[in-house]
Formats: sequence, C-alpha cells, structure tokens
Amino acid sequence: MMALKNIARLAVLVVLVPLSFALAGCRPHDFPQYPPNYREYAYIANGGSGTVTILDVVNVRIDRELQVGQNPVALAASPTRNEVYVVNSGAATGFGSISVIDAEHNSVVAAIPVKRQPVSIDLDAAGNIAYVANSGSNSISVIDLVARRVIAEIGAGQQPVAARIAPDGKTLVVANRGADSVTVIDPRTGRVRAVFTGCPGAQSPVILPDSSKAFVACSTGHQVMTIALARSGGGLPDHSTDQLEAFLDVGHAPVDLALKPDGGEIFVSNSLSDSVSEIYDTSDEVGDTYLIGEDPVSGLVSRDNSLLYVANLRSQYVTVYSIDDGKRIASVHVGDGPSAMAFSGAGHLLFVVDSRSDDVAVVRTMNESLFTMLPAGRNPDAIVVKAFKVP
Repeated sequence: MMALKNIARLAVLVVLVPLSFALAGCRPHDFPQYPPNYREYAYIANGGSGTVTILDVVNVRIDRELQVGQNPVALAASPTRNEVYVVNSGAATGFGSISVIDAEHNSVVAAIPVKRQPVSIDLDAAGNIAYVANSGSNSISVIDLVARRVIAEIGAGQQPVAARIAPDGKTLVVANRGADSVTVIDPRTGRVRAVFTGCPGAQSPVILPDSSKAFVACSTGHQVMTIALARSGGGLPDHSTDQLEAFLDVGHAPVDLALKPDGGEIFVSNSLSDSVSEIYDTSDEVGDTYLIGEDPVSGLVSRDNSLLYVANLRSQYVTVYSIDDGKRIASVHVGDGPSAMAFSGAGHLLFVVDSRSDDVAVVRTMNESLFTMLPAGRNPDAIVVKAFKVP
C-alpha cells in the first residue's frame, strides 16, 4: 500500500512540474527577469534523511540533494558571504554539528562540532558570529564563522530551544523550554544579565528592530512574555537593567511569533486554538484574535507588511490574511502538514515545506495559487533562501 501511495505521489509531481513550466512559458511577465550572473536557491533540511534538498529558485526546479549530518533541523543563510549553515541535531544522546554549504557550488565545505542536540541557529548582522542553542547540553555555542570554530560556550537554562541576537548585537535572548524561562545574556562577555521565569514551554523569541524589546511565546500555556531590554542612547529612554514588562494573554499553545518587517506588530500562531493573535508591540496590547486554520504552527509576513501567511500543520492549507483589511483572503492548497515557509528574494514565490508529504509547495504570491510541487527528502522541517551574484 505504501509503495502504491509513493508511486501515485510521484506521478502527481511529474504531471505538475511540466504543467507549471508551461504556465511559466505563457506568462513570463509574472516572473522577475534575472541577470546572467544571478543565483538563488532554497535549502530544505530533511530531518529523516540527513540531507538538504536544494531548489533552483530562478528556474523553479530541483538542483541537488546534499548529505549533511544526522537529523538536520535548522538553517541560516549568511548575510555577507555565499554560505548556508545547517544545524545537525545528531542522535538523542550524541553531539551535533553545523554543516557549512558553499552556495556558489552547493557543496559541503566544513563541519563544525557543537554540543548535544543543537536545535537552532542565529547570526549576527555581519554574518561573522553564530549562536547555536544546544538543547541537550543546556548551553549556547558561539561560533566564529570565518575561522569555522567554536570560540565560547555560554550556559543557559534547561533545554534551550532558541537563541536570538538583537539587531544591535548587544543582547542575546535565549528561550529555555525545559526550564519555562528566558535567559538574557551580554554576548560580548558571555555574562548572564537576567533570568525571567514563569513562561511555560518558552520558545520562538523575537526582538524588535530597534533592539528595545523581546517577545517570547509560552508554548505550553496561553501567554506571550514581553521583556524591555537594557539599553542606553539611540534616542530611546535609557534603563540599565532588563525588565519584565508583561504577560500577554493570547490563544492556547502559542508556538510561533511572526514579526512584521517594519516592527509594528507581532502575529502569534496559537496551535491549539486554531487562531492567530495580533500584538501591538509598542503598547503591549493584544488586538483581535482570528480563527485561521487547523493547528497553525508558523507565520510569515510579506515584505510590504500587508499580508500574513500561516502554515496550518494539521491540514493541507496555507491561509493568507490581509493585515490592513483584518480578514482572511485566501486558503492555498499545498501538501500535507505545512510547517515552514520562506519567500523568494523578489517575493513572487512562497515556498512551503510539507512535513508529512515530504515535498515543497511553490505558491505564486501574485494570485495566491499553487504553482507546482517539488519532492524533498524524508521529514523536511526547515527552509532558508539565499540569493547572490557571481563574478
């Protein structure tokens, strides 16, 4: 039965891909015109395969599949170099690693060992330093990406699942899921500045563009924690310590926070409420809460701040919500178990990782329609897009 299911799925993909290119040929004006030296790729981490699937975004096709470490779970693209970093969580009791992919040649060029069960990665603005949350070691590995080596280990709370560096580089916010807490660290010294408790299942931290405030989802509860970060200068009121501001009531099991590019609002995916809550981050007020889909697990706001895309894990749909109009405007049928998303560089395509059907849906944002579907490896769980020009 499983073999027949896989054959049927492949048949559908074979039909969809040529059809999509026929559509592209009929309407070339719907797609950007790229210079000859432009390259753009989407990288998908396949947790069950130990691989990364690479999609050629320019031609909307599979480029290749790379073997990386065991159980890849997260990705990050360098803002300054043509490199992509893969977090390999490894075995449950073993150490993990970071695979370095040369994006110009799409090959693995290095592996950097870290501690047990790394699960997330964030880069500083210059792309020189990475912060990796090691869930199994209760620590943060600080990596010099130029030298490709770990330069420091910082202790965190129990089971850190995400470490987020502030845009100004002066604060590292760590969500400790196992400790129901948030650790605030000075990344320059590695010193812990503050620990805030009472956030059950802490995860998905976001920091405002001006580095003034952090928000953390309390994923096994029904609240979002807000923290005013210590700061001085920059035209904002000064305070010398990090301060707990509020616990904001949202829906049940808030698992993901999506920040608008302009920093104006945050959208909370409430997994068990099938809803999205809107937070006005300057006033710490929760606006409306909207029914959005079955088990929303991630959100992504368009670059013009007008649309929110929500992946509904317990379905085959991505919901499109108009922020300005305050209503749902579309539901796009994708694969089974949509979980992670990324825009193309020009924003004309949305890539949706389908964790249960092991594929990637390519959605045209111009008319919110499915363009094609491309196969991935087993249990895909993360995606990042890297665009650049070659000499």
